[in-house]
Amino acid sequence: MKIHLLYAIAIVFSVQVLLCQAAELEQMPIKDMPKNFWWGNVDGVNYLTLQKNQHIPFYCGSCWSFAVTSSLSDRIKIMRKAKWPDILLAPQVLLSCNMENGGCHGGNPVLAYKWIKENNITDETCSPYQANGHDMNVQCNSMIKCKNCQPGKGCFAQPRAKIYGVEDYGQVITEEGIMNEVLQRGPVSCEIAITQELDDYTGGIFKDETGRIAPDHDISITGWGEDEAGTKYWIIRNSWGSYWGEGGDFRLIRGINNLGIEQNCSWGVPKDTWTNDVRNETKLGPDEQ
Repeated sequence: MKIHLLYAIAIVFSVQVLLCQAAELEQMPIKDMPKNFWWGNVDGVNYLTLQKNQHIPFYCGSCWSFAVTSSLSDRIKIMRKAKWPDILLAPQVLLSCNMENGGCHGGNPVLAYKWIKENNITDETCSPYQANGHDMNVQCNSMIKCKNCQPGKGCFAQPRAKIYGVEDYGQVITEEGIMNEVLQRGPVSCEIAITQELDDYTGGIFKDETGRIAPDHDISITGWGEDEAGTKYWIIRNSWGSYWGEGGDFRLIRGINNLGIEQNCSWGVPKDTWTNDVRNETKLGPDEQ
């Protein structure tokens, strides 16, 4: 079973404090929202960024960093009206630099959003995923944040890297609350429990029968639906590769907190740094040039 353990730290009180200032959306009742909605096809336009695999080149319990960066990348794409090229935020920066979380030994998405708001983040064009983090042997430095290599010069920290940020972040719970957040602002990251049956999932609307809700994995909710029999479900992007599930996604029964899906989701509002091409202006040290 691919269990992705969350970092065992005492953060409940601190997270509650962090969330108290988060902006609230005006809530629409479920009856006024569409029965089927998915950011992968809104009037024929795909606003979702690509599927990823946290398990290569090595196994790494980095689901939390993928859930956060993929959701934020989607929201950036939504804000940019699906303009090419996609901006893919770098989970590796979180794994190496977000010391409040546990690198490849798990983490809390809210603390990741907090770190991005306070420090900014780069994209995968200069910080590729290494499936390793500060808990192992890939520590935070300027080259982790943005790296380049050139003939005759070797590799070096890239000056004036493009940076991305978060204006606001917070937590959302309940079926109605999550649907409002997804519909109005974009995908969210959520904690869920993993079972052997879900690990072996190949398709269809999944319903756990074990009653397990203790979270040990993070995913992104990208939409929802209802089948012809009236069964409601979430559309969820995983980070186990496109060969898993339904092209990397799975559908989970909605409205009964199955696997704990509706008890702890979080979101971030991207800061627009792309319109005016905001760069990191921090000067590099002599050993980083």
